[in-house]
Amino acid sequence: MSIYLHKSHNITVLLYHLVFPAKYRRVVIDPQVDEVVKEVCLAIERRYQIKFPEIGTDEDHVHFPVQSVPTYSVTKIVTLVKSLTAREVMGRCPQVKKQLWGGEFWTDGYYADTVGKHGNKQMMGTYVKQQGRTYKKLHQDYQLVLF
Repeated sequence: MSIYLHKSHNITVLLYHLVFPAKYRRVVIDPQVDEVVKEVCLAIERRYQIKFPEIGTDEDHVHFPVQSVPTYSVTKIVTLVKSLTAREVMGRCPQVKKQLWGGEFWTDGYYADTVGKHGNKQMMGTYVKQQGRTYKKLHQDYQLVLF
């Protein structure tokens, strides 16, 4: 469940659903990559005003429900998450670097939509589970820590 973010002068509940496919839609996401992605995302939570209520992977893409503040645009969140996760995955998972010929980890594109607190969050969850082949939930934490 998403919760309200209380700041000094505003209250928000902005929740985005981001999907990042691996480069060439290659099946490169294995348990080691899962662990690296999860660790990096939890580290991002500690350093930035971004919360990952859930992290889930399929064989060739990752789903990120992301909650943030209005000062972070979707593009800024995407750039931050993609760059930090890609750098760590390519550095800590040599098998991925070999499978992708030493290139990039993520495709250039991404999918993003918004999810309302009282809207279609359950529909998003159903879509995510039915969309891929072997969806695996890596992380779930709906309790927000004050920044």
